[in-house]
Amino acid sequence: MSDALEYLVKARPEAMAPYFKFLKEAGKHLDPKTRALISVITKVHSQTENGLRQYLMRALRDGCSPQEVLDALLMAFPALGLARIVWAVDVILAMDLPEFRPELLGIAPKWHDVMAAADAKAGAIGYVENCDGRSLYVYSGNGEFRIYDSRCPHQVTNIPHLALEGQRLTCPKHQWAFDVTTGACVEKGNRPLKQFKAKVEGGRLQAYW
Repeated sequence: MSDALEYLVKARPEAMAPYFKFLKEAGKHLDPKTRALISVITKVHSQTENGLRQYLMRALRDGCSPQEVLDALLMAFPALGLARIVWAVDVILAMDLPEFRPELLGIAPKWHDVMAAADAKAGAIGYVENCDGRSLYVYSGNGEFRIYDSRCPHQVTNIPHLALEGQRLTCPKHQWAFDVTTGACVEKGNRPLKQFKAKVEGGRLQAYW
């Protein structure tokens, strides 16, 4: 939610509550993927960049593939027109999401080598700057590994290693803060860091995406 909407919710709750109720009820008969794709299209139609970034990530979390997102944009051509579709693709390219790269479209998920498992010290938080196109945070504790995408789940801002203070990671753009030991958002936002499946094989820590 934008700062402006948060302000209106606090300043005029009697007016905003029906609005959010309407939004919730309007799509209750749609499956999450369809609802998410429609939301993406509405943000493209209004050319709201922050909204597109937010709802694109929601669509991916709800199970939409990059190919489905692109299909939705192209199928909406009669309403959007080419200029808005190109604008949307420019925004997506600027987000630099690995899964939208042409060479990766349609590629099945696989295990990626992250680091030597012995280098992930218990109780410490490691940072891997480039693992097959992604930067990662790695936490080792209680006999397990947790591997997170370095991108904020809000608008896909890459959170640099300098933003880590102890076990707290704060996005520099909108100050969403996360506990890296759990991935939970602990301030400002309401969505956790994206976590990847992890395993150790042959002494190497691997992540699945």
